[in-house]
Amino acid sequence: MPEPKPFERLPGTVRPTHYSITLQPNLVKCIFQGCEEVSLDIKEATREIKFNTLELTLRDISLKLSDGEVVKPASTDMSPSTETATLTFERPLPAGPATLCMSFSGELNDKMKGMYRSKYTAENGEERYSAVTQFEATDARRCFPCWDEPALKATFDITLVVPHDRVPLSNMPEISRETHESDSNLIVVKFARTPLMSTYLVAVVVGEYDYVEDTSSDGIRVRVYTPVGKQEQGRFALEVATKVLPYYKEYFNIAYPLPKMDLIAIADFSVGAMENWGLVTYRETCLLVDPHNTSASQRQWIALVVGHELAHQWFGNLVTMEWWTHLWLNEGYATFVEFLCVDHLFPEYDIWTQFVTNTYVRALELDCLKNSHPIEVPVGHPSEVDEIFDDISYSKGASVIRMLHCYLGDKDFRVGMNKYLTRHQYANTYTEDLWAALSEASSKPVAEVMSTWTKQTGFPMITVKSHQDGNNRVLTLTQQRFLADGSTDDSSQWMVPVSISTQQNPSKVAQEVLLERRSVQVVLEGVSEATWVKLNPGTVGYYRTQYPPEMLTQLIPAIQDKCLPPLDRLGVFNDLFSMVQAGHTSTVEVLKVLRAFEDEHDFTVWSAVHNCVARLNQLLSHTDFHPAFAAFVRHLFSRIGQKLGWEAKPGEKHLDTLLRSLVLGQLGLYGDEQVVAEARKRLAAHVAHTTTLPADLRSPVYKTVVAQADEKTYEQMLKLYREADLHEEKDRISRSLGATRDPNLIQRVLQFAMSSEVRNQDTIFVIISVAMTAPGRSAAWAFFKTHHQELVDRYEGGYLVTRLIKYITENFASEDMAREVETFFRERQIPGTERTVQQSLETIRLNAAWLNRDQQAIKKYLTDLQL
Repeated sequence: MPEPKPFERLPGTVRPTHYSITLQPNLVKCIFQGCEEVSLDIKEATREIKFNTLELTLRDISLKLSDGEVVKPASTDMSPSTETATLTFERPLPAGPATLCMSFSGELNDKMKGMYRSKYTAENGEERYSAVTQFEATDARRCFPCWDEPALKATFDITLVVPHDRVPLSNMPEISRETHESDSNLIVVKFARTPLMSTYLVAVVVGEYDYVEDTSSDGIRVRVYTPVGKQEQGRFALEVATKVLPYYKEYFNIAYPLPKMDLIAIADFSVGAMENWGLVTYRETCLLVDPHNTSASQRQWIALVVGHELAHQWFGNLVTMEWWTHLWLNEGYATFVEFLCVDHLFPEYDIWTQFVTNTYVRALELDCLKNSHPIEVPVGHPSEVDEIFDDISYSKGASVIRMLHCYLGDKDFRVGMNKYLTRHQYANTYTEDLWAALSEASSKPVAEVMSTWTKQTGFPMITVKSHQDGNNRVLTLTQQRFLADGSTDDSSQWMVPVSISTQQNPSKVAQEVLLERRSVQVVLEGVSEATWVKLNPGTVGYYRTQYPPEMLTQLIPAIQDKCLPPLDRLGVFNDLFSMVQAGHTSTVEVLKVLRAFEDEHDFTVWSAVHNCVARLNQLLSHTDFHPAFAAFVRHLFSRIGQKLGWEAKPGEKHLDTLLRSLVLGQLGLYGDEQVVAEARKRLAAHVAHTTTLPADLRSPVYKTVVAQADEKTYEQMLKLYREADLHEEKDRISRSLGATRDPNLIQRVLQFAMSSEVRNQDTIFVIISVAMTAPGRSAAWAFFKTHHQELVDRYEGGYLVTRLIKYITENFASEDMAREVETFFRERQIPGTERTVQQSLETIRLNAAWLNRDQQAIKKYLTDLQL
């Protein structure tokens, strides 16, 4: 890894206590101007005042001292590289209160950070812009000069000067509105004073919106703002939000501290959503539900995102991490709690089972790389912050909190959470503060256990050995770090809460032990040699299990006859697959075990199977026997495909709807002739407006047909894209275009991704969809090499570029490609992507080793099967 950039936090000599800010965006010229008065507390005499500012022009700077004297700085030093301004005064400023006044102006940029412009089409067909803010992590300084660090909390009075026919919103409710004294087309809108809060949570939106409104049972006014004419699409999110607020109030035993909660759909938005206090902003696809066109999986996703952002109102906003090093406290915790809350509201989603395939497994896959990072990363320069908004902060963070929740029990966990939030409200915390509160509540060594999970990279593999002692089964459990390349590393050790289940009662924990040393023996009384024993029931512990062959053999029939609960079926399989990737076991063993799932009916288990099949597909697409693998997958999914069919059954479960979409998508992708023919037929009827495709089947149908598409079909898909009014539908279509295997169409999709028809926030996902096929992989990489500068300029670094680099490089599987990628990024340093590039290079080399190791054995097994 390159040396981190030198970085210094702002000096502690001057601290803000209150900001009074007026902002006036010009939605036609796409510029804004503002002025502010900042109440300061000068801690000790100083000649300098240093604060953050970036891409702003500052004017009329003056400082009013406590005795009423007004002084102007002798010099103002603007430093774009450190994103600061330093005011130097002729004589030292005395300690005590003072007020800093200044005017400033800037551009409503198109980078989706700071105060930016978001394009929409008005009802009369005219293209217009709204002004929106996105400040996390360090972009409040692009909107107004400020002390832009999470620990420098202050109160805010926001005033907006806006056209009279636009909707102005901020964190707090509006308290007054007057016509502008010199321009009757403008109104001056004042908002109530905020509580003490961090700069990154301040928010402003000015645009044209409709809304739906309700009041939660605990008396909070909740609104969901939508594009004009689409307020009914806000109804589902409104129902979720009004139920979530009272749930959290009860769970944390602390009332939501603001008088209102607004959720708003933004047309151009770089992330999924942002938890600004009292004004949460969302991508349209993360908030809006159209009953006829929104799929069940998207509806579930929206419930999770709303749950996540509202959890932040307490965990992040009321109590905030002291510095970005502790970001995981915000994100890992909110990711865990969103599942608690959705499970409470929608038990039919079986969301904790899905947590394992979507969140837990994803974290383990990244965290077994040598280039992973600890949950807590020392962060300095702002460009380093973007890179840790990743699967470690969110998914590993949530997974270890789930493990802790299980270890402590819900009652003690809740008591500890309440202590933590009450003790630190309106203030800032370190990770250790959370451990202290949970230890007090539970009398368990939380800090000792958890610091092994947050301060070290990676996780353990627990190797099991078993022997019989009379009627008792004796297990020896040994831990070592699990690494993707199969190498050993004995330098790390974890404190692992281990639980064990047995055949006598598969869904009950038979024994628990805290593995504190390298190795421990566990005696299971009355458990015979002939029955199975399993570690990690419920797949809660954040570790991999390596069983000896005889124990694994005993577990396979329990997968087939479904004696093992779903989470344990997928846990056994997932652990085995990780052993294969690391070279501890042959891939052929996984192919054999996959056949035990042919009669499986659980959606989450099939999700785990699909994840594994997708990895093998990427790997084997580099070989000449890929058709034999495709036949294997068609056979694997055929029974469940026939059972589910194309039509939804009356009153079927939510998870069966998700499963049908998954299974038909797989059968289509691997070329099942009946599914391909039916998909074509159904798409033709959909395009002709004779029979509308149900939203849940659109993605699999679009991808299946596009995979075999000619120019005519491609044009049909573009026509559907242009006619779609719902952003979710545009996403579904644009992300299915990458499924084409036609070299000319691949180039057209890549050009389309960069065109003005695709919003900047969506461009990278279209390019990524191309990189998911064998012919598209090299085309997308070549395209990136040609257009990388344009892409970096478009997003100014940040999260989207990092995502793009990961997905277009990590599926190569040769040393030659690893060297090519390495050389390319060595010669072109893109700030904030260094860690991602290292992870991709490691993954490419792991793929190459895996292919070399197992290619011949896989070929022989698949060829001999003759499916």
